[in-house]
Amino acid sequence: MMKVIKNTIEKDWSLLMKRPSLENKDLEETVKTIIEEVKLGKDAALIKITKDLQGADLNSLQVSFEEMREAEVSIELKEAINLAKENIEKFHKAQRLQEEIIETSPGVKCWRRSVGIEKVGLYIPGGTAPLFSSILMLGIPAQLAACKEIVLCSPCDENGNIHPAILYTAGLVGINKIYKVGGAQAIAAMAFGTETIPQVYKVFGPGNQHVTKAKELVQQMGIAIDMPAGPSEVLVIADETSLPKFVAADLLSQAEHGGDSQVILLSDNESILEESILEISKQLAVLPRAEIAKQALQNSKVILLDSLEDCFKFSNQYAPEHLIVASENANQHIRKVINAGSVFLGNYSCESAGDYASGTNHTLPTNGFAKNYSGVSIDSFTKKITFQELTKTGLSSIGKAIEIMAEEEGLMAHKNAVSIRLKEISDV
Repeated sequence: MMKVIKNTIEKDWSLLMKRPSLENKDLEETVKTIIEEVKLGKDAALIKITKDLQGADLNSLQVSFEEMREAEVSIELKEAINLAKENIEKFHKAQRLQEEIIETSPGVKCWRRSVGIEKVGLYIPGGTAPLFSSILMLGIPAQLAACKEIVLCSPCDENGNIHPAILYTAGLVGINKIYKVGGAQAIAAMAFGTETIPQVYKVFGPGNQHVTKAKELVQQMGIAIDMPAGPSEVLVIADETSLPKFVAADLLSQAEHGGDSQVILLSDNESILEESILEISKQLAVLPRAEIAKQALQNSKVILLDSLEDCFKFSNQYAPEHLIVASENANQHIRKVINAGSVFLGNYSCESAGDYASGTNHTLPTNGFAKNYSGVSIDSFTKKITFQELTKTGLSSIGKAIEIMAEEEGLMAHKNAVSIRLKEISDV
């Protein structure tokens, strides 16, 4: 179960914030080997690795149109996915801003234009749980950003099949280049391309530590990634107005993601912590993924602090992927939140809402990267190109300043590019 910590002092907080991880050296060597195998062996390497890990004998890496058509999900699930799609589209469409032209000086106009990244790769986890919801979170903003080519990789089962909900959701958002590849090998395939899988310019998607390490390594090799998005985590701040059964449910909802997930509960109220621990035991006993959750709970902590101020201070240093403020007065604390991927305010704002259907994106920075990364948005799938247009009046208005600055830096060709034009203007 979770470790319970009381009477801690701030200088010891850094030890309490340590995330669970594999031995980094072994992890990196393993993933590097996989990447090199895929770079050299391409499709053949992917088929071999899939056979070794999933036990599937694949004749083709790509999902066929027949497989897409045959993907069956229940009417209830279709309705749920459609509702989530509508909300996610609403939220992400609002992120498209009209970029205006700014006249910085008379005759000098500057502006930016958002252009979709031409080729993007989406990684969709599908090992112990088929995360078809991630397709909505990645595919919808990719389509809204007008990315020309969207490639999707997800692991198959031992029979070579991808979960039908993944195929249905991909079809719903208009993705048809789907490949039966998971893990670090999928990241390598999208980063460098194979005979079957196209190379992309940017790789997106959450995953386990192998996937995260693969993204980190391909980024060092020149392929852009969305962010370091590894094992899931949640931090809950609970006060005397929180509901322990809700708190326990939220902690377990993240713990069941994987054995390397981490959940943290902070409070200044000891009785709330004790009641929450009892509720965790009750709810854990009936969970289908109880064994996975138990592994995560071993890496997790319940911490009693002196005040809510200390709770938010701890949270900002930890920088959680998900932060739940379990309080009837949550809105009073909004400005105290500095570092977090996504925040859930109040007793009824469960983290599951953000994972599925509220509209916000669930692809978020983990492992403390919420200090300097944002979650996925339309901006993640675009690049901003700046434009400027100078008239004769415009160049005349700023030309002298450019000449002086260029000369001071010793870049006389820069100065001459202005001077030759200014002379032409004055000679007219």
